[in-house]
Amino acid sequence: MNISVHAEADLTAVTHNDLANAVRFLAVDAIETSQSGHPGLPMGMADVATVLFSRFLKFDSAHPNWPDRDRFVLSAGHGSMLLYALLHLTGGDVSLDDIKAFRQWGSKTPGHPEYGHTPGVETTTGPLGQGIATAVGMALAERMANARHGDGLVDHFTYVIAGDGCLMEGISQEAISLAGHLGLGRLIVLFDDNGISIDGPTSLATSDDQLARFAASGWSVRRVDGHDPEAVAQAIAEERETAKPSLIACRTIIGYGAPDRQGTEKAHGAPLGTEQTAAARRVLGWDYQPFVVPIPIQKAWRMIGQRGQIERLAWLDRYEGATPDQRDLFVEGKAVTLPAAYALAAAKLRERFASERPKLATRQASQQVLDAIAGTIPGLVGGSADLTHSNLTHAKAQAPVKSGAFAGDYIHYGIREHGMAAAMNGLALHGGFIPYGGTFLAFSDYSRPAIRLAALMRLRVIHVMTHDSIGLGEDGPTHQPVEHLAALRVIPNLLVFRPADAVETLEAWDCALAAEHRPSVLCLSRQALPTFRSDVRGRNRVANGAYLVVSPDGGRDVTLIATGSEVSIALEAARLLATEHIRAAVVSAPCFALFEEQPEDYRASVLGTAPRVGIEAAVQGDWSRWIGMDGEFVGMRGFGASAPAPVLYREFAITPQSIAEAARRAIARKS
Repeated sequence: MNISVHAEADLTAVTHNDLANAVRFLAVDAIETSQSGHPGLPMGMADVATVLFSRFLKFDSAHPNWPDRDRFVLSAGHGSMLLYALLHLTGGDVSLDDIKAFRQWGSKTPGHPEYGHTPGVETTTGPLGQGIATAVGMALAERMANARHGDGLVDHFTYVIAGDGCLMEGISQEAISLAGHLGLGRLIVLFDDNGISIDGPTSLATSDDQLARFAASGWSVRRVDGHDPEAVAQAIAEERETAKPSLIACRTIIGYGAPDRQGTEKAHGAPLGTEQTAAARRVLGWDYQPFVVPIPIQKAWRMIGQRGQIERLAWLDRYEGATPDQRDLFVEGKAVTLPAAYALAAAKLRERFASERPKLATRQASQQVLDAIAGTIPGLVGGSADLTHSNLTHAKAQAPVKSGAFAGDYIHYGIREHGMAAAMNGLALHGGFIPYGGTFLAFSDYSRPAIRLAALMRLRVIHVMTHDSIGLGEDGPTHQPVEHLAALRVIPNLLVFRPADAVETLEAWDCALAAEHRPSVLCLSRQALPTFRSDVRGRNRVANGAYLVVSPDGGRDVTLIATGSEVSIALEAARLLATEHIRAAVVSAPCFALFEEQPEDYRASVLGTAPRVGIEAAVQGDWSRWIGMDGEFVGMRGFGASAPAPVLYREFAITPQSIAEAARRAIARKS
């Protein structure tokens, strides 16, 4: 789109205050109309955001997803109207009607920013601290992509607006520590340093020196007056030149301009009201009706939104001028498709597993999968929360990612499970990578908020969670997950896999890699399990969620349904029942979510009409969906204990004999 001379003249006549006030009052008016929302942050940070968008942020509003744009993350997601106002004013796909429909059904302007719902929103935020931690992953992805493709194709910044709440949340420490350690110099956090939280002054609950805290983690830090645009601009310009991640503490006034609300908690999370809205208009000299932005100011903001067009076109020229191999690698990296080489490597490994039928822990099988496939998928990047040699997540071909050496493909996240999960989301959101990261299943509680957001955002991230049951043995109940499978399975759009042998582990990895719009959790055993699958070139049966392993001749008297390490125990129970002339079908159910999505007739053929017994070394959770109200469940009814794994299975009665007894009870009850 060409920009007229008249529009350029208008832009020179428009002041910073005009631009910032347009943002403020679109936010105020939307919140007032909705009678719901948070005006404090948009009013307080409008000056900072205006400086960032008008002078620094590299973006093209007509092409919000072009690869080399700067990323902007509103970590303090409750201030969403700041972002929506900026997207609208710069000419993004947020209309004035969308602004007027703030927080209403079907609008593009929900209460907190949602990735995939509103064009221009880089990540879903709202749970405080998630945005800054996700941005660390984005900034890391930028450096890793730059190492692969060079400055000509990858050269951008990640900017974050964060509030006091973001920095109080524990995840922020994990995130800033990791970013400082890695030296992510393209990450700039603009801290809304207003000293106010919901309960009142932040001094009620915290007295941290945030600048000292960030500096201790290796950041470049400074403080500015957040309502002085030149001071803010100078700070951003200088921090863009540092080799460290940057914190700019912007001293602001929450609810700036509302005379009886500004500087107090009353400005945080409620509409200003008619009187204060009118007073703010008088104080700030905004003499316009609700939702009215004068044409010169509109044009000035539209020019800001179009400013990046030149850089985008120059980037396209560089892309077209790259060699065919460079372009192919870049496109492949952005899309992260599964190449033919991956399918060949997976098929070869499947043939070996099925023919050799090894007895090994599924975490070991997973490592063999990674060794086979890691070199075939350019965008696959692994990691672990300081459990690499327990999770077995490091493939032989992978090199570590280090500060100043970002060409590697394995990240040592340190003991930062929550920060790891959020950074993985950032890697996926940036584009170019399929991230996976490892920890123990019992520690999924640390990762859960970020896993939930990955499911909400429909991201392909893979969590490798080993030591998946009491089978880990002597470490005891602190490390033995019992409720975690049930807790993870209730998260919508999350695939939870618990493979039972080496072949199922390979198939679970295949499902997770193919799930472009769903995160996955692979729950893997510490103890060795026999391989019962011998179909060398068979189809992926894990993709069905559950399937028949044993289907007795002449029908079935009972159906034994198990997952993971308990499938082999169920198979022993079936053999035991057969000596009593009880025909037991055995079903492996590695993924409840995928099974639920199968056609009804398939599910019926797997489950059958005979009485059912569910077997899993975990609490019952939602097993009643599959075994029915009259079914039997063999599993955990409390926490584990410290002892060798065979002793634990015996003492908690997860044995072939216990399963057989449960089968007899189920049959007798139905007779």
